[in-house]
Amino acid sequence: MKKPTLVVGAGALALLGLAVGLSLRPGNDPVAAQQPALAVLPPSVASGPAVARLGTQQVAVEELKALFAGLPEASREQLRGNRPALEAWIRSRLAQKAVLEQADAQGWGQRPQVQQQTRDATEQIVFRDYLQSVSQVPADYPSAAELQQAYDSGKSAWLTPPLYRVSQIFLGVADPQAAEQVRRQALELSRRAQAAPAEFAALAAQYSQDQDSAQRGGDSGLQPLQQLVPEVRNAVSRLKVGGVSEVLQSAAGFHILKLTAQQPARTASLDELRDRLTEALRAQRQEQIAKAYLEGMLNTATLSIDGAMLNQVLEEKL
Repeated sequence: MKKPTLVVGAGALALLGLAVGLSLRPGNDPVAAQQPALAVLPPSVASGPAVARLGTQQVAVEELKALFAGLPEASREQLRGNRPALEAWIRSRLAQKAVLEQADAQGWGQRPQVQQQTRDATEQIVFRDYLQSVSQVPADYPSAAELQQAYDSGKSAWLTPPLYRVSQIFLGVADPQAAEQVRRQALELSRRAQAAPAEFAALAAQYSQDQDSAQRGGDSGLQPLQQLVPEVRNAVSRLKVGGVSEVLQSAAGFHILKLTAQQPARTASLDELRDRLTEALRAQRQEQIAKAYLEGMLNTATLSIDGAMLNQVLEEKL
């Protein structure tokens, strides 16, 4: 059964036109969100200790470490606690290796079109890597004043929505024929939780099938309404702190919710945004430096375009 969760997405704020996330709660899949490019491992590493095998293929320990090393710290820690997502990546990686093994056995890499694509990809990698090396941003950029100015100029974008700390008891429905039986169990648990809200955490730990939150007494952390499953949003918005909902049904099963805390909408402080805003400003500055470098390569005194030849090419049926 698919693991149930209240979270359906991750919120983000736009920082100076760049997509820089203001994380409200770690609720996204770090593997799906960012598949790091793993380096080709040397034979000594590839044949070392493995965490998974498929025929002659394996995912080496060092390869898995490279996956973690390529992720931001927050995503890295989340992935450590998301075993299904991690195992899905391992299965996908093994399947990829098996396909590559078959292709290599058939000499696929020697096909002209593949070799051309390889040359094109290599050219782009060299271009991007070299351009990055000649467009480095000074280490002291941005200054405190520049950072403050960027924060002030975009202050209207730093508004965070109201946040709700929700705990849940989740009962999944694996077999549609058992839905009515599961619903009756959910109704009984809702009745008990409403009669004794202080016992909600114990009930969640004992009965909830959302294993991740059940270990925390059903707590799923602070999150905006838009990160909740649509079927539960209205109920959560109407709950008072400490209140327990009636039984709510989603496509995955039945939910009983308790609102344990609520934070009103507010403007995020500069300290909260400092790291991400600094990263965005540095990325923007590097883009500007790279653009200036490329423009400087085009010496207008020697640059010429043969208009007649260009027109001839355009008139041909390509």
